[in-house]
Amino acid sequence: MTTDLDTLLAGVDGERMAGTITTLAGAPFAGRRAGSPGGTAARGWLGDQLRSLGAGPAVDPFPARAVPEVYAAPQVTWSDGATNRRLAFGRQVAVHLASADHPAIRRAGVAIAGDGDPAGRWLLVPARMSLFDAYGHADGALGLLISRPVDAHGWHFTMLAGPDPGPLPVLTLDPDTHAAMLTAAPTGRAWLAGNTPIRRADVTAANLHGHWRTAARGSADLLVTAHYDGVGDHPGLRQPAASDNASGVAVILEAARLLAPALPAGTGFAVALLDAEEIGALGSAHHAAHLRRAGATPLVVNVDGAGQLHEAAAVEAGGPAHRLLALFDQAGRHTGLPLTAGPVASDNRRYAAAGLAAVGIGARMGGYHSPADTPDRVDTTTLVAVCRLVVATAWLAATTSATLPSLIGD
Repeated sequence: MTTDLDTLLAGVDGERMAGTITTLAGAPFAGRRAGSPGGTAARGWLGDQLRSLGAGPAVDPFPARAVPEVYAAPQVTWSDGATNRRLAFGRQVAVHLASADHPAIRRAGVAIAGDGDPAGRWLLVPARMSLFDAYGHADGALGLLISRPVDAHGWHFTMLAGPDPGPLPVLTLDPDTHAAMLTAAPTGRAWLAGNTPIRRADVTAANLHGHWRTAARGSADLLVTAHYDGVGDHPGLRQPAASDNASGVAVILEAARLLAPALPAGTGFAVALLDAEEIGALGSAHHAAHLRRAGATPLVVNVDGAGQLHEAAAVEAGGPAHRLLALFDQAGRHTGLPLTAGPVASDNRRYAAAGLAAVGIGARMGGYHSPADTPDRVDTTTLVAVCRLVVATAWLAATTSATLPSLIGD
């Protein structure tokens, strides 16, 4: 068994995975937002990859409601009364998910929420004040301005899952710009001109399934998953979604290439490439409900992020996953990859909530959900390490009984 496993592990190809990431993160797939042309194109390409691995891919569509889209770059300028400053979209300013759609640029004075008459003004929301409380001070205001941290590369973090739209335009500002406006607002000379072009659309998302064989009675049934959707490009801003989660997809495809022809007879094996994770893990919720109705109970391994390994890969177990977690522990020791118990807030949680044994793996890098999530920053050795972990776990699940308790997190 060990010799066969080591032969499989030696076949893991980091350059092949890097090529998959470069393709998925490319401009033709436009950030792969659920329901977008880029997402549809990525699904078609991935279907071809599964077909080449011997799995006749199946597409399973489902609805995704009110998916947000910033459909034009916001045009925002502010002045302290002496100097006008145009704010850079994605770095100094972004559109908040709670914003109403207002494409027209509106100019007005800047005031502080809770201090003076808000009517006809853009209101700066102090850091101590919640958005809910800010609405209480915004009667007649033109819009709200909220401070939001930027990442280490200076980018705002793009989100698709969050609050429903409220009654006002809402912009987020980097902390330095917000602080400068707070200083200027009491002078009475500060003003801002800006817009919030954001809309929501009901779209059709779709999971992509590859199935090689059904488990025989008493044999292991394995399902390996990763989400292929991203947060999508903004106008003028490429968001490649390389680490999150082209890297996870690359790992799953490479693991399937090795495992599908090599697993022992009778072992069930399938792949699910999931859509709409970024808007609430809708694809895995849809699939998990289908598995539950069918009475299927596969062991689920989900990879969300294999960009950069920082000493250890994070592992989160859910559902009746004691045996699966022990297998991960053994696989990590066999491959030499340190594992630590840590949050992997991804599709694995949807499968676990449906009562399935599910483990999520994460090795994310900084800059995800932004233009900094580029293929050149994904570490090939991390891809290889995570893929080897997946392959070893699947092989051990099919060939051995795990009786040891897991040491992960101890």
